[in-house]
Amino acid sequence: MARRVPDESDFRSRPGKRGSRPRTKQRPDHADAVTGFVTGVDRGRYTLLVDADGPDERVVVAMKARDIGRTRVVCGDRVDLVGDVSGDDGSLARIVRIQERSAVLRRTADDTDPYERVIVANADQLVVVTALAEPEPRTRMIDRCVVAAYDAGMDVLLCLTKADLADPAPLRALYEPLGVSVVETRRVPDGLAASGWAIEPLDAVRAALAGRASVFVGHSGVGKSTLVNALVPDARRATGVVNDHTGRGRHTSTSAVALRLPGGGWVIDTPGVRSFGLAHVEVGNLLRAFDDLDEVAEACPRGCTHLDDAPDCALDEWVEASPDDETRAARAARLESFRRVLASRTGAA
Repeated sequence: MARRVPDESDFRSRPGKRGSRPRTKQRPDHADAVTGFVTGVDRGRYTLLVDADGPDERVVVAMKARDIGRTRVVCGDRVDLVGDVSGDDGSLARIVRIQERSAVLRRTADDTDPYERVIVANADQLVVVTALAEPEPRTRMIDRCVVAAYDAGMDVLLCLTKADLADPAPLRALYEPLGVSVVETRRVPDGLAASGWAIEPLDAVRAALAGRASVFVGHSGVGKSTLVNALVPDARRATGVVNDHTGRGRHTSTSAVALRLPGGGWVIDTPGVRSFGLAHVEVGNLLRAFDDLDEVAEACPRGCTHLDDAPDCALDEWVEASPDDETRAARAARLESFRRVLASRTGAA
């Protein structure tokens, strides 16, 4: 049998420990990058709009490039994209930069967790969706959402659902003194709706959302996804029911998604939450969200906690110095509401 003569296919080159390509810290500037608006995140793939509201608007799917590192990309982010940004089926672009964020809504797992979780970026309004019954409203949860929103520099809209089951007046009295806008909706039977209910009235809700980027947050079962479906007819957000035994809803939304409102503006629907940690919020930042109280508090003694038991707190003197009974009642209600949300942050509640 003739001996086989080796050829070039038998040669194996083992690269050395050091590559022949010199290492460099220089990174490409990606001058040809285009801007995309993140509308959805799903297992390492990002759905974006390129040229949003422009003549060439298109949906692009992308992944993070190494340039981003461990920085989390979230709904609402505006990012720079390179690669295949055509939006054609099967195309995949790369996210190489996150543009500066105008606002960031964060939460932590609890009040001792040092790790912040960014929920959404570049939103200007937090909509706290709360049922008046089934399940019962949880004011501490609402308080925490208010604190997180004010810390992020966002406005707060409290949307009270199921007003057909309970009186909204008590919750209005708690939150309107804080400068929180409040709207109400109720359910009416509708045999054509998948849930068996229609939501009305929606005019006030639509007016509060028009032209804004609004984040919807709420416990499972409060009707958040049902409300989103009513506002954005083609949203098709999954809805659930409240457990008769636990009084809690089942998580139906599993990821955040940005949806365009028919009248202009965006709704960012988030998964139902059971907790809203505030370890990242500085107490001083919370006070600065209330201009009138912040100015009065400058006269407080050093180290004043501004809580009910704080000695010589200038906020109490401000209430007592009211020129008439009507002003005193309004100031007292605002101070009580502020101290309630402050106690939520400090753990005194």
